[in-house]
Amino acid sequence: MRISRVVGVLAAAAAVGGVIAGCGSKATTLPVAPLPGASSAPTPNPQQQHNQADVVFLQNMITHHTQALTMSQMGRNQASSSQVKDLAGRIETEQSPQVQQMSGLLTEWGVPAPSTASAMGHAQMPGMVSGAGFDRMFLQMMIVHHQGAVDMSQTELAQGSNPTTHNLAQQIISAQQAEISEMQTLLQVI
Repeated sequence: MRISRVVGVLAAAAAVGGVIAGCGSKATTLPVAPLPGASSAPTPNPQQQHNQADVVFLQNMITHHTQALTMSQMGRNQASSSQVKDLAGRIETEQSPQVQQMSGLLTEWGVPAPSTASAMGHAQMPGMVSGAGFDRMFLQMMIVHHQGAVDMSQTELAQGSNPTTHNLAQQIISAQQAEISEMQTLLQVI
């Protein structure tokens, strides 16, 4: 049944949050080649400085966002409420570019990005609950899912060292806390 697949996606997201909580903060700085004719030691580019917490945050958040994109596709296709459909579309619009940005950072650092293909394919499967029942289920699960992203982002702010990932974490916290509030309001009217 499709509900068990969505619940499985959420369980995986919760496990990802547990993994990131155990990350250390050992810093890693990628080497920067000196400029020709430069006599002093080069200053590392802040974009290149990162630690293991930054890497784990990006890898886990890519998987987490991919799960949210899958759920949002289901929301756009199966929700009966126009507000839920609109919210699902906005989640897709916001998180899809973030997945690309996070993958780009990992590539820049020479670290593999997780595959997003497997989670994205599940949105096309038939048999999911629809109508108001789906709307409530979507909102309840997405609230839990968003809170997981907020928790992972707070861990990144506490343990990470890369300014770009710190900025991204703060953006995720702000956007997802606002969406959590919106979803809680929608649950009261649906």
